[in-house]
Amino acid sequence: MSYFNLGVSFAFVPLLAGVYNLIPKKARPVLLLISSLGFFFVISRFLIAFLLLSVVSIYLIALKLSALDGKRDEVLKTAEKGGKKEIKEKYKKYKRLWVALGVAINVSCLVAFKYLNFFGMNIYGLLNVFGADLEFKPFTFAAPIGISFYTLQALAYILDVYNGRVKADKNILKVALFLSFFPQIMEGPIVRYGDTAGALYAGERVTYRNFCFGYQRILYGFLKKFIIADRLNYLVNNVFDNYTRFSGTAVAIGVIGYTVMLYTEFSGTMDVVIGIGEVFGIKIPENFRQPFFSKNISEFWMRWHISLGLWFKDFIFYPVSLSKMGKKITSVMRKKLGNQYGPLVGGSIALAAVWFLNGLWHGAGYTFLFYGLYQFIMILSGNLFEPLVKKICAVLHINRENIVYRVFQSVKMTLLVFVGELFFYAKTVPQGFKMLGRIFTSVKFSGKEILSLGMDKNDYLIVFIALVFIFVVGILKEKNINIREEISKKNIAVRWLIYYILILSIILFGAYGPGYVPVEPIYADF
Repeated sequence: MSYFNLGVSFAFVPLLAGVYNLIPKKARPVLLLISSLGFFFVISRFLIAFLLLSVVSIYLIALKLSALDGKRDEVLKTAEKGGKKEIKEKYKKYKRLWVALGVAINVSCLVAFKYLNFFGMNIYGLLNVFGADLEFKPFTFAAPIGISFYTLQALAYILDVYNGRVKADKNILKVALFLSFFPQIMEGPIVRYGDTAGALYAGERVTYRNFCFGYQRILYGFLKKFIIADRLNYLVNNVFDNYTRFSGTAVAIGVIGYTVMLYTEFSGTMDVVIGIGEVFGIKIPENFRQPFFSKNISEFWMRWHISLGLWFKDFIFYPVSLSKMGKKITSVMRKKLGNQYGPLVGGSIALAAVWFLNGLWHGAGYTFLFYGLYQFIMILSGNLFEPLVKKICAVLHINRENIVYRVFQSVKMTLLVFVGELFFYAKTVPQGFKMLGRIFTSVKFSGKEILSLGMDKNDYLIVFIALVFIFVVGILKEKNINIREEISKKNIAVRWLIYYILILSIILFGAYGPGYVPVEPIYADF
């Protein structure tokens, strides 16, 4: 999240909230829509046309799907009993054609902006293998902000209408506000129409409680962003750009630093997004739920970028695994491998599709595809070895809920996450392997080298204290303790003392000004 966007959230939101409360209730959603489109236009200029194309396409196609449902129901009323199945299949085919059109319109825009050069380069390279002797000239153009996010939201709306989860909305302004709401347009989360559309268009007043709770969350996001992510930025880029000059210990610090930077920037951004939504009484779904407390990689991905995981589960994993082919594979494998491992085969095919597309969604590059393959292998390995681990623990009388075992699981999982993020950020897959090899073959500890990476002793101390604070907050959340509710029960002097301490900490210990380069929106390009 750039300083511009942070400035918008800190200074513009209170002004918007004030105007929002002063105008009539019916005008408030329109104000939010104008503000959202204005925000998009300031950053992406006339590329806003592609956002509007998505809005219009999903609006019209959803209405068409609804109309087909209505026609089908009318025909079924007078149809003979024996022909009803045929009528349903007929209209289902019509609906699928319209869904395919909606998917084609939105995905083609995404592919054109994000993957045209990648696919073009690989197609030309393949043709050259067979002697074509062609030279690919890359296209240079900017993509609309958040195109990966709002495209998935657009597809989810069409598919939810198709599946009957939501009704097609006849109000195009409501659909436009759902797709373009300014806090989440850049980095998500990927919300579903039923999650936010109603609250966005309700136009309820901004209350004192919502404003305070919203800004508590915003400030917590600022703490992660300014104090940790921006401070680690220079160190991380220094190590990844010059890894051959550093020892394996320094490279390991850079890899850990990147994972921490990614988490604090992205989850901090989500705190800001959710906080802004809360100011206006809009409950935006959580996108992180203490992922580093997970027991394994599968659980980690249920807690990290939750909205993306749910999207892939609903629209890729289940459709593939529950398709006719998927069911047939599961049935055959169940007979050959038994009930324990048989179902894993069909599920693994669906899982492979999920992680191939997940890697590709993150970026057009082999590092992202490798990252997806890595996560697939880790999750598949966990599924395959889980029965064996259970038997070993039973034989050795190991309580898997014991705190020591839980810590062991979390540490193992975190190490696997570090390796995955190393390849995620490496410029090439070979560089990722070289850096990983260096970690294990050039182990030495030098305080002087560590202080030469881009942070001094005070920087390390500040990051450490801030991470301890976030860790403690995470423990309290894991215990279902609502920290903000507890703060709200304190008297006003204590509450505002906490707010001022948080604000002063960000001002005094935040990494900004000369010498610091802010972490740009890491996920805005995905």
